Amino acid sequence: MSEYLTITVPDGDFQALVARPRSEPAPAIVLIQEIFGVNDGIKQIAGELAAQGYIVIAPDLFWRFEPGLAMSEASPENWEKAFGFYNRFDFDKGVQDVVATIKAARTIDGANGKVGVTGYCLGGLMTFRAMAASDADVGVVYYGGGTDNYVAEGARIKKPLLMHLAGDDEYIGKEAQAKIHDALDGHPLIQIHTYPGRNHAFARPGGDHYDEADAKLANARSAAFFKAHLF
Repeated sequence: MSEYLTITVPDGDFQALVARPRSEPAPAIVLIQEIFGVNDGIKQIAGELAAQGYIVIAPDLFWRFEPGLAMSEASPENWEKAFGFYNRFDFDKGVQDVVATIKAARTIDGANGKVGVTGYCLGGLMTFRAMAASDADVGVVYYGGGTDNYVAEGARIKKPLLMHLAGDDEYIGKEAQAKIHDALDGHPLIQIHTYPGRNHAFARPGGDHYDEADAKLANARSAAFFKAHLF
């Protein structure tokens, strides 16, 4: 039976999936969805992070549209629906939701008080922005779409951040990646890794552009980064 945490923000309540490790107390990781909701791929990642010793909390970012969404990229109808919600998504409220989840993660039963945050695509952007807007201890971004539009927020990031970029990302082009590097390469707390030849979502389990070798490399770097800053 799945466990869920209710999180309250000024305009309502939303649910976050919780996956637990075998041993507690433990640090927490807030895991932020792509545009397809808290679906099977996110649940798989949550399970993998929990197996590494973390309490994982995956908030439902699209709750204002339709609570509990769990869509598949294999469905053209789901793609249309997901991009429809994405195009109407309030990114500032999304950041507020993530910050509220980070706050809840500090005190959830079994937590030791340390919190990391990570996300993919939309969730990657939300991770980057939440690191600038919260007190999260560490962050890991996977190909955050639109990050180039918010690079100025990097000046407010005060905790370690690891970023993964796909070299041939069809949603984060060469110009956008250059803008990200120009703004952030000199930041003492930010590391950026680029994976040449990879497409967007190369690290999504079961995705069309999944690349096993580079997904394993990125995930190993992420695991070491979280371990260094949360244990």
